[in-house]
Amino acid sequence: MLKSLIAETVRWQANGLRLNPDLKTMLDDLPKTPAESLTDEEKATYQWQMWTTDFGEIGQRRLKNSSVLISRCGGLGSVVAYELAAAGVGRLVIAHAGNVKHSDLNRQLLMTHGWLGKPRIETIEKRLKELNPRLEVVPIASNLDDELAEKWVPQVDVCVGAAPMFQERFAMNDACVRHRKPYVNCAMYDTAATISTFSAGGKPCLRCLTPEVPEHWKREFPVFGATSGTVACMGAMEAIKLLAGFGQTLERRVLHFDLREMSFQEFSLDKVEYCSVCRNHG
Repeated sequence: MLKSLIAETVRWQANGLRLNPDLKTMLDDLPKTPAESLTDEEKATYQWQMWTTDFGEIGQRRLKNSSVLISRCGGLGSVVAYELAAAGVGRLVIAHAGNVKHSDLNRQLLMTHGWLGKPRIETIEKRLKELNPRLEVVPIASNLDDELAEKWVPQVDVCVGAAPMFQERFAMNDACVRHRKPYVNCAMYDTAATISTFSAGGKPCLRCLTPEVPEHWKREFPVFGATSGTVACMGAMEAIKLLAGFGQTLERRVLHFDLREMSFQEFSLDKVEYCSVCRNHG
């Protein structure tokens, strides 16, 4: 996925399709309405992050009242989910199929050796609740498709794509455009990764960047857990900023990095007028 996204970004730059410099996130329902209060336990747990001046207790109350949909909870999604649970997001809807196998264990940090052969979604829910017993987890023992995306995207505030398959990412993207939900897209390959945030209603959306599934894409590819974990932490932070209403997101930008050389690049993105998904929305 990463190679395809970067190739499309370079093509855009070569054709002069530069981005609108206004990077202000335009959202319908965010930042989230704050919960009425925090318990003493919550105040003690989140004290250090509430010291962030433009976040504070109001930001923490917003996270408490928020919900996020995560498509796949493997090398990328498991770290996204863990960081959001640790930060105090109130509800996580997680779609992930299959049983734990040995090849999961180098990167999927919610999977354990003792859970080999058992459903991944069960250990995901268990591990997250061990970290944050106040968290509501909605476990979906299937990978995201058009039907599931249409059902769950309208019920959350932010969506995070961490699936290895373009079909799952497209299902989330297309539903996010229809229902005006922000979409954080994270992808990695080998030691490199890319991340972008698409605002509610798209323009641009993921289909502007990659309209169709690339012919050469394969399900299995080189993976370091440290690479997926790095971009996953960035994705979690993007979601936190959207929900709490502070900082600047990667809207209309793609951040690409390669940990082999510790190199970072940022590309600007704008909508494609002929996009089959977002051109008639927004």
